[in-house]
Amino acid sequence: MIELLAFGDGGWGDEMLQGAAMTVAVATSAFLLGLVFGTLGASAKLSRNLILVGVAEAYTTVVRGVPELLVIYLLFFGGSGMVMALASVFGYDEYIEVNAFVVGVVAVGLISGAYSTEVIRGAAQAVPYGQIEAARACGMGRWLILRRILGPLTLRHALPGLGNVWQLTLKDTALISVTALAEIMRQAAVGAGSTKQPFVFYAAAAVLYLLLTTVSTALFDRAEKNAMRGVRRA
Repeated sequence: MIELLAFGDGGWGDEMLQGAAMTVAVATSAFLLGLVFGTLGASAKLSRNLILVGVAEAYTTVVRGVPELLVIYLLFFGGSGMVMALASVFGYDEYIEVNAFVVGVVAVGLISGAYSTEVIRGAAQAVPYGQIEAARACGMGRWLILRRILGPLTLRHALPGLGNVWQLTLKDTALISVTALAEIMRQAAVGAGSTKQPFVFYAAAAVLYLLLTTVSTALFDRAEKNAMRGVRRA
């Protein structure tokens, strides 16, 4: 059985590592995209504009309320139709196939962003208002307060929650195997089908996911400790 995971032409070790690299690429891209969605969503929820608040509430409620796989199906199978409908407005009537990597990143990024919205919103509300008032008393403008006070303190409070969102995002990449993107689960399924040894390949996939999550946990713990330097703990 070990020979099945060897490197070279006789084994699937190369393919499994390539799948792990693809998983990291999708997860990283989706997490960063989710941070953008999360920042915008949190800003909308904290604003006084009822329309923005309503849009952000609808986004987080819908995305967190439906299965993640359904979001991926909607974007993967409906994405081509939406792109073709948009292209037809400009006179282009040929079939357009949506890239599986892009669909995976956008779908998982939307999911990640819904959870990041709540994490960032809670972190921003945890910043002591007295510090904002003190910055205003010193003559700081809105953008300077955001850059020097609110932003760094929000990130400090958000890091533990964002670490959990990253782990969720990393594991959600397994769902995009339905798009035939060659990440860990897809490679494991192909190897299992080709060799009739599903236990070997799915066990190898589990080990790869555990390695990725373990390394990720260590990195986020280190980042959190660095962010909390100089902070007096109760």
